[in-house]
Amino acid sequence: MRWLKRLTWLVLTLAVLLLVCAFGAYVWYRQASQPQTAGTLKLPGLRESVSIVRDRHAVPHIKAANAQDAYFALGFVHAQDRLWQLQMNKRIASGRLAEILGPSALDTDRFLRTLGVRRNAEAILAQSSAETRAMLQAYADGVNACIDGRKGPLPPEFLILRTRPEHWEPADTLAWQTMMAWDLGGNWTQETLRMRLAQVLPVSRINELLAPYPGERPLRTMDYGNLYRHLAPLATAMARVEQQAPAGYVEGMGSNNWVVSGAHTRSGKPLLANDPHLGLQAPALWYFAQMQAPGLDVTGATLPGMPAVVLGHNQRIAWGFTNTAPDVQDLYIERLQPGSTQRYQTPDGWAEFVTRTETIHVKGAPDVTLNVRETRHGPVISDAAEPVATAAAPLGAQYVVAFQWTALRADDRTVQAGLALNRATDWASFLAALRDFHSPQQNIVYADVDGNIGFIAPGRVPLRRADNDLKGLAPAPGWDARYDWSGFIPFEQLPRSFNPPEGVIATANQKIVEDDYPYFLTSEWTVPYRYQRIRTLIDATERHTLDSFGAIQKDTLSLAVRDALPLLLASPIASDPALPERERALIASLRKWDGDMQPGLSEPLVATAWLRELSRVLFEDKVGDTLFNRLWEQRNVQQPMLNVLRNPRGQGTFWCDDSTTPATESCDDAVAKAWRLAIADLDRRYGDKPERWRWGQAHAARSEHKPFGKQPYLSGLFNVKVPSGGDTYTVNVGRHNLRDEAAPFESVHAASLRAIYDLSDLAESRFMDSTGQSGNVTSTHYRDWTDKWAAVQYITMAPGRRAPGNEAFDTLVLQPAGRR
Repeated sequence: MRWLKRLTWLVLTLAVLLLVCAFGAYVWYRQASQPQTAGTLKLPGLRESVSIVRDRHAVPHIKAANAQDAYFALGFVHAQDRLWQLQMNKRIASGRLAEILGPSALDTDRFLRTLGVRRNAEAILAQSSAETRAMLQAYADGVNACIDGRKGPLPPEFLILRTRPEHWEPADTLAWQTMMAWDLGGNWTQETLRMRLAQVLPVSRINELLAPYPGERPLRTMDYGNLYRHLAPLATAMARVEQQAPAGYVEGMGSNNWVVSGAHTRSGKPLLANDPHLGLQAPALWYFAQMQAPGLDVTGATLPGMPAVVLGHNQRIAWGFTNTAPDVQDLYIERLQPGSTQRYQTPDGWAEFVTRTETIHVKGAPDVTLNVRETRHGPVISDAAEPVATAAAPLGAQYVVAFQWTALRADDRTVQAGLALNRATDWASFLAALRDFHSPQQNIVYADVDGNIGFIAPGRVPLRRADNDLKGLAPAPGWDARYDWSGFIPFEQLPRSFNPPEGVIATANQKIVEDDYPYFLTSEWTVPYRYQRIRTLIDATERHTLDSFGAIQKDTLSLAVRDALPLLLASPIASDPALPERERALIASLRKWDGDMQPGLSEPLVATAWLRELSRVLFEDKVGDTLFNRLWEQRNVQQPMLNVLRNPRGQGTFWCDDSTTPATESCDDAVAKAWRLAIADLDRRYGDKPERWRWGQAHAARSEHKPFGKQPYLSGLFNVKVPSGGDTYTVNVGRHNLRDEAAPFESVHAASLRAIYDLSDLAESRFMDSTGQSGNVTSTHYRDWTDKWAAVQYITMAPGRRAPGNEAFDTLVLQPAGRR
């Protein structure tokens, strides 16, 4: 017994010592892995000394003697605070994730290697101006100086995956800019969807399901169903390609911006607001900074990997982006020459594919060789799924699908435009800078200190021939010249406005042109709920301030729910006395509710669950569960649901009937079935006591880490979650993923940042993003803004001001190596 006691004490002592050592190691690592933010560093690549003053929020204020040193310093602080994010950005754009993540990342690498993003970036770099190349190199030198001079341990992702950071190159910046364009331009997936729907529905029904913009008729097209029904294997191959591709544009990945003239503000100078909606990430997509140098004084949101303030202000102007979402991607069905896999048909006869070989290194597995083919339209993306897709055509021909996109051009100068935008001082120089803004097309609002406001939608948008009877909506025969692009809309003819008489400009991804606009941008605009709400709130206040603009950004009233709820409550199920008492109470609360998607309420959750199940009831059995899961996005089901309920004896006779039963169901039957399914689903997820249901908990905003966001043992550490309100169609947006059965109501796309610019005092402009400045999960700045972001609060970034949060906290001086 005496030995047993001694052994027990020994084990306990060792356990305590191990815990103390582990805690000590963590404390040491946490401190040692943070960047140096004070003192002096001597670095190669600098021309003159640079000071970096970080405020209480870890926002760096860079002051340099020349612009190249300012860009060097921006690269340096990006690498200090977002090193893992930079490395992921580099590897994603280059198709090199499998090198560190293994076979699970191979599909994404295959797709991006096929697309050729990094190769095209190298071609862009070769055609860039000498000044642009110098700025890109200075930024890359700053990143690499931080990597080479780092003394402490690397952030935890590098340790977990046993990898080390690679040097940044100027082409990496151009490749990452292309990936940002990819995030905001996913029209090709809708083309693939139409191709797949044509296997099971006539074009007339597809036009009801993929409904046109409110108030418009579907575009008149050829009956593409006849063509695609012969190409079912190709449609199947493209379905697999979609699964390989990085996520692109979906409903909710839009943005809001608006600007009002001094006639509508208390100060007499313009106010401008912007909140771009993108997939929530941890760390946040954006990084706030200020850069000062002769001819350069710019403040706002930067993107790690890019040497410019993308959204922000300088001393004279402010600007904000929303996505235009034009149709700038087309798929082409290319017919192969019988008996050959190396030749395809063109309007002028048979042509050779341009080919190349890509080798993908895979961690823990053999290398993968990828043979890439390109046609006159672009890369053959169907090869990412399989080498050749064979369709049961009458002549036994073989077909592949090629991809054409405005961003995959060697003469893209968008990064150059961004650098010039930072230096613009008035409307004329602003327009001159944006002449080179090629991809993605954006709705950009403008204001200056002289009181002017404006808007332009710069970007390359293809011109399509009048006899193009597919209008870019579906994959086109590549051998027919009428489907080829014939150039781009001239810059002078792009939508624009300067000092409009009403003194208000607002965009929220709605249709931005009148019916008589002579060029085709897209037929797939976002429904205008957010725009309508923004205009209502702007008009409701005579003289706006920073606070009133903040209140608009905080608004969570859903016009979409206001449209849908009366149609649901008009159904007999909503008045059925046989409903259980608790369900009658829920119906009664929905009748009193005004559609405000506040996080503390249960009504938003009940209404959203009801609409989610209704979309399943109406559409799943008509297209099949596999295809429905692809279709199941709010941009695809919101409008057709409303159209069906408003026309129950027209469209509704087809969509409301359950084709799996012998009876003929009505729309009232469909609404009742959806109600029962919704209540059962909510009971299963949140318990059978509705008084405990809360929209904010179900609709928590989830900022997901790459690549650990979906790893069971790591996601809880690296992901950032916070209760949130709103929905896809509120100004304070929060898009949930209908098809995510595990968490269908969680917000995954929201305001990636918010900014409000006061042209009477730009130093008082307000900013916020969804996580914090640091990308190191052990830092206090990894998630210190999340609660403020959810509450729609802000920081300011005025250096030298004594307002809370603006005090100088740390100062780091960078000096050229070799200088005494």
